[in-house]
Amino acid sequence: MTHKILIVDDEPILLKGLKYSLEQESYQIETAADGKEALLKASDEAFDLIILDLMLPEIDGLEVCRRIREQSMVPIIMLTAKGEDTSKILGLEYGADDYLTKPFNILELKARIKAILRRVQSTEYLSPTSVLKIEDFTINTLGRKVIFRNEEINLTAKEFDLLLLLASNPGKIYSREELLEIIWGYEYFGDLRTVDVHVRRLREKIEKNSSQPEYILTKWGVGYYFRAK
Repeated sequence: MTHKILIVDDEPILLKGLKYSLEQESYQIETAADGKEALLKASDEAFDLIILDLMLPEIDGLEVCRRIREQSMVPIIMLTAKGEDTSKILGLEYGADDYLTKPFNILELKARIKAILRRVQSTEYLSPTSVLKIEDFTINTLGRKVIFRNEEINLTAKEFDLLLLLASNPGKIYSREELLEIIWGYEYFGDLRTVDVHVRRLREKIEKNSSQPEYILTKWGVGYYFRAK
């Protein structure tokens, strides 16, 4: 299966280099040089993954990410400049699945792409009966859909993977390092706050009161776990 990737960046040399390098890995690549073009392509075509620069003309990357999330759960890797810690966290808050700081090693980008696509594929080809029912949740691993109290919840790829892992192993505590390795699928040298942000966003979608969670709990100094009532 050939995966289709959209690369969005306003640096022509970087855009050309990434396109060439990823095409050598047999990915089908589309490019966009500004936020407006990115949104048009994202709405007209189906992509398996989007690589999105933060600083873009026309419409900035954060707004592009937010608008894409309104209509699609496609995995998004955000590209940020060195030292933009606040923007990295904002990118995750807006729905990005991961981020890389420029300049980056192309091998690391390729590893992250493969990890994300592998995580998505790991549940795509399960049988139609692959449905997990626990507490108020019905998790369809085939369609990657979550029904919570009879309503479908829109989750990003990483939020879905987190919920599926924790709910499949109620009571088991996972450290942030373990979650980065399992969910992100590679040895992660980035900020452990990536996990915290995703857990917080997930809680905001499934908990009645995210500050007093009922399902995804914190074991202080250890990690996170799913509590079955």
